[in-house]
Amino acid sequence: MFLALAILLLWLSFRGIDFRDLGAVLLKAHYWWLAPAIIVSILSFLIRARRWTLLIEPLGYKANVVNAYHAVLTGYFANMIFPRLGEVAKCAALGKKEKIPFDRLVGTMLAERTVDIITVLVLLGLTLVAGSTVTGSFLSDNVITPAGERLSSSIGSLTVISILIAALGIAAVVLYFKLRPKLSVKPFFARIYTFSDGIIDGLKSIARLKRRWEFILLTILLWLSYLLMSFFPLLCLDSTSDLGLRGAMFILVVGSFGMAVPVQSGLGAYHWIVSRGLLVAYGIPLEEGLAYATLSHESQFLLIAIFGAASLYALFGSRGGKVLSSAVTEKEA
Repeated sequence: MFLALAILLLWLSFRGIDFRDLGAVLLKAHYWWLAPAIIVSILSFLIRARRWTLLIEPLGYKANVVNAYHAVLTGYFANMIFPRLGEVAKCAALGKKEKIPFDRLVGTMLAERTVDIITVLVLLGLTLVAGSTVTGSFLSDNVITPAGERLSSSIGSLTVISILIAALGIAAVVLYFKLRPKLSVKPFFARIYTFSDGIIDGLKSIARLKRRWEFILLTILLWLSYLLMSFFPLLCLDSTSDLGLRGAMFILVVGSFGMAVPVQSGLGAYHWIVSRGLLVAYGIPLEEGLAYATLSHESQFLLIAIFGAASLYALFGSRGGKVLSSAVTEKEA
């Protein structure tokens, strides 16, 4: 289903495109600017791995940064196969290698994702405060408003469903705590309580950080890396080379929404939102915008395919695929 969605998004992205013009743009591209983008990308993997170990430390475990780096890449590699499997895969891989409980690693991963979402919102706010309404207007016209219109067309049923979900959620929380003394003696429920406790403990790790300033610095460096990864491919094309860091910031923010779509590594979604964003915001022709999106996305896609497979091998050798598959299956069961 996810692959079908990715193919549909790719078709929508390239529909009506003059492939001769697109090919001509790609032939004239300055590909050497992809080299610094790839170097910065590799550094971002290391930064993310180090930041993750800081979240794991308050749990009483000292994860090896190299193993965390390989686990991060393994997760990205797994996302190429099945969307969102990467989050489970990286926790399963590091947990298997470092003997750290999977549920606690899931908690730290959720804490990481929360920080990343907040960072994207902060960056969006900064672009608006800085006086650039380009990002906000594009997202409003092409993402937020269409979604709102679809929701408003079914607001009646949506309201009822929302009330039911909220009621069920409150009831589940109340029952979770109220019935715990009775249910926790049963093996099935005991496993659920243990797993949820581990996730909550992992989420709390962000409040118990021992190196808080290092975590903040690494987060800044991580997103600075992402900004540069958006900036260097702009220099590959004559039509986008003058957009500068402001253009890169725009791509970073709108591209994050594309990467959030549940398809393999943002395939299709990133191409669509970035090319349309460049057209609306800067008047870059679709062929040029798609050339940029293709250079930026596919260079990273190939990098993760190669380095991710190598990381999986580094963690578990030739049995990597089997070990990871069994670990993920075990945790999802």
